[in-house]
Amino acid sequence: MCTVFTGSVAFDLLLGDVRSLKQKRSLVRPLVAELRRKYDVSAAEAGHLDLHRRALVGVAVVSADRAHCVDVLDACERLVAGHPEMDLLSARRQLVKGTDDEVMTREDE
Repeated sequence: MCTVFTGSVAFDLLLGDVRSLKQKRSLVRPLVAELRRKYDVSAAEAGHLDLHRRALVGVAVVSADRAHCVDVLDACERLVAGHPEMDLLSARRQLVKGTDDEVMTREDE
């Protein structure tokens, strides 16, 4: 039986002295790119799109090993928390275990 783990985390961020969406983008885009490059995860700005000083960044990872998912999400959280130009307000995690038995095929839909 094959097991797949999908881990995700949503980072709610408060940005520093940001007065425009352009300034916001200049902080969020490099963060998303760094997460993708450093940890080979899927990452995107996923919320608070119309607010200047808030951002919601989502990160996801897939692995055959639960510990690897947790380690990658921990590393991503440390990286985000280490950026002095933004405050990490919350990090909401989800870890889902899937097995061969739970796979949905087109016929099941």
